[in-house]
Amino acid sequence: MTAVGATNVGSIKIYFDKLLTDEGYRVDGRKKNEIRKFNCKLGVFEQADGSAYVEMGNTKVLAAVYGPHDIRFKKSKSLHDKAFINCQYSMATFSTNERKKKPRGDFRAIEITNKVLQFDGSSFSACINAATLAITHAGIPIKDIVCACSAGLVSDQTITDVNYQEESIGIIPILTTAILPKDKQILSLEQTGRIQIDSLNQLMDAAMEGCQDIYHLLKQYRHLLKYLNKFQHDQLLP
Repeated sequence: MTAVGATNVGSIKIYFDKLLTDEGYRVDGRKKNEIRKFNCKLGVFEQADGSAYVEMGNTKVLAAVYGPHDIRFKKSKSLHDKAFINCQYSMATFSTNERKKKPRGDFRAIEITNKVLQFDGSSFSACINAATLAITHAGIPIKDIVCACSAGLVSDQTITDVNYQEESIGIIPILTTAILPKDKQILSLEQTGRIQIDSLNQLMDAAMEGCQDIYHLLKQYRHLLKYLNKFQHDQLLP
């Protein structure tokens, strides 16, 4: 029994050594708290009111937004200051045949579809970031840019924006966080693996720092979109 336990401990140490070198570099060459390369394209899906294609490393996702559009309630009830958001998240090929028509009237519902086209870890956070950009592309006013990032713990050291090779080992705790950066308000926490209570703050801090790094990238795309919209509007003026 002792021999088996020792073997398991030794195997885990080998896995940890592969994940993080003594110099603090990871399997893909990144530093411990460095996010992956981020690429984005807006307006890639004509059938939607807003869409975004996002690459975070080799994780590739597509988000499409339909709405806002009117919905009907029983007894003609309506909400003038709120909206329902229906969000779908799946790992499948993205396809649809027909653009949904927006009925006239007050805007009350927004539909968001996320599809993971290629998985290389942290797909949930990538989909949140893509959805934010798609909502911006649809011209829907939002309080702040919602951004998300994951963080893991390797031998008491945090790693940010976890990739598939790091996830697949299955022996490191991972925390995925979504925030509103301006107020540093946490909107979502998703945990996989066991996290010691004294390590939780360390993981949260790493995930929050990753969110801030992604926030600066998303903000650049948002500013670019505003500039392009203004340019197109000016071109239409007589």
